[in-house]
Amino acid sequence: MFQAPMRKQLLVAIGTIVAALLVASVALGRVSELGTTLDGDTAACPDNCQAVGQVSGFQVQQGTRKNPYRLRSYGKVVAFSVKLGTPNASQIQFFNKLFGGPPQIMLTVLKPYEVKKGQPKQPNKYVLAGSSPLFDLQSYFGSEPSFALPRPLTIKPGYVVGITVPTWAPAFAVNLGDDMQWRSSRDPKNCDDVRQDAAQDIRGSARTYGCVYKTARLLYTVTYVADPKPTTPAPTKK
Repeated sequence: MFQAPMRKQLLVAIGTIVAALLVASVALGRVSELGTTLDGDTAACPDNCQAVGQVSGFQVQQGTRKNPYRLRSYGKVVAFSVKLGTPNASQIQFFNKLFGGPPQIMLTVLKPYEVKKGQPKQPNKYVLAGSSPLFDLQSYFGSEPSFALPRPLTIKPGYVVGITVPTWAPAFAVNLGDDMQWRSSRDPKNCDDVRQDAAQDIRGSARTYGCVYKTARLLYTVTYVADPKPTTPAPTKK
């Protein structure tokens, strides 16, 4: 995150028709959401304006719930939402210059890194298994836009769904309790260097998420459809 030197209510809703199409694409699956209860957390900006920049990350604790973005079933991610602050003109200019462009975000699916037999374990290391296109955010400041993915992303048990911000995004709440924690892709030896370019955006790349930050929350939710479970036995072949 980074702090600048100093809500237009426009929503991009998924809508009934779009939602129906998404569900139809993964027929008969159960729709669920990760990272709910954003209402109680206010995005920083313009007051005490802070944003996440050039980084990938995911929430590891949300109140009493740990690992809220870790999947426990097979399925497809079909959409996500972000809750955005309202930076003023000088703050926007500051962040654009600092992080090399206007605010953008993408959803990322991370799978745990698999070590070969005999090699030491590498906890908190993840491979980028899939990602959404980049979405521009500047038109949606002060609102909570939802973005439907043009192509669902495959998920498996143990996978984690995070966000990647190649420039910056005011989707960030600060000054919360110690029970709010998120983990980032920054160099574990330089966790305080928020200006390093640590965004994980190359599919198949591996990165250690060794930096944990307390009292803050990445403001995003994820909509996914779990694979349907058969309720009747498969027909036997004669």
